[in-house]
Amino acid sequence: MSTPVPESGWLNTSQLRMHYLDWGKPVGSTGKTSSLTLLALHGLASSCHWYDIVIPHVSDTYRCIALDQRAHGLTDQPSTGYDWQSLTDDVAEALDQLGIDKVAVAGHSWGANVALALAAKHPDKVARLAMVDGGFNNWRDRPGATWESFKERLRPRQVPSKKEDFLNVLKEQLADCWSDQLEHIVMTMVRVQPDGSIRDILEPANHAQVMEAMWNEPSSTLFPDVKCPTILVAADNPWSNRSPEFAQMRRDGIASAQKALGNCEVRWIADSSHDIGYHKPKELAQVLSDFFSGD
Repeated sequence: MSTPVPESGWLNTSQLRMHYLDWGKPVGSTGKTSSLTLLALHGLASSCHWYDIVIPHVSDTYRCIALDQRAHGLTDQPSTGYDWQSLTDDVAEALDQLGIDKVAVAGHSWGANVALALAAKHPDKVARLAMVDGGFNNWRDRPGATWESFKERLRPRQVPSKKEDFLNVLKEQLADCWSDQLEHIVMTMVRVQPDGSIRDILEPANHAQVMEAMWNEPSSTLFPDVKCPTILVAADNPWSNRSPEFAQMRRDGIASAQKALGNCEVRWIADSSHDIGYHKPKELAQVLSDFFSGD
């Protein structure tokens, strides 16, 4: 069976022009198909292509759409609008433009926060919510947490100006799963300048506004407003250079989020990093498919 190729599309909300990928309705599947659309939201400084090697494993069951969110990928980058309300309004309007009433939404990392906010602020749009290694952190509750320490922890990554240096760093970090397709994916997250140098697409000033939203309205404040079934999908071996204390803090945070959300389950993906979709695309796709189908 050949790998499905998504259609690249554009839509206009009241605030910006958004780019998306649409894998279309399931065609020719021998299994059970779903009338529910899977909406995929990427993480910070990422793009809709993060899901390129995940969605082919579920596109025979669901119509799958991945959005380039505000200031990411090919979507417009206004100077304001990085609070949860604005970001979720973007998504809700995009669904309206696409004629989609309700979705099963999956968000990775920061995108999990956006997906969570969508379920809280636009509950009529979300049937099921999957937060992939994100959305459960309440940074302000951590011992000794300050705005300054938070800004330092989540500061913009340092992107080497030379494409070769950028790719070599990632090839080393992702040596166990690197491929030509993964190289294409990561290159959609940076902008190639006229002189051949590269830089992050997400501008530092807008990155700062994202951090302000995460600090001022942490995920825990949104939990009470989420009524749909939810799953937290967590990497079981993230950031292996971190301390056991950090790993325990993650587990405590996930347990706390599960309790606060109520109708929530947790699935751990073994031997994966934070970018589960790179390391374990089939496993992630299976977890999402099982959860969205209610199995």
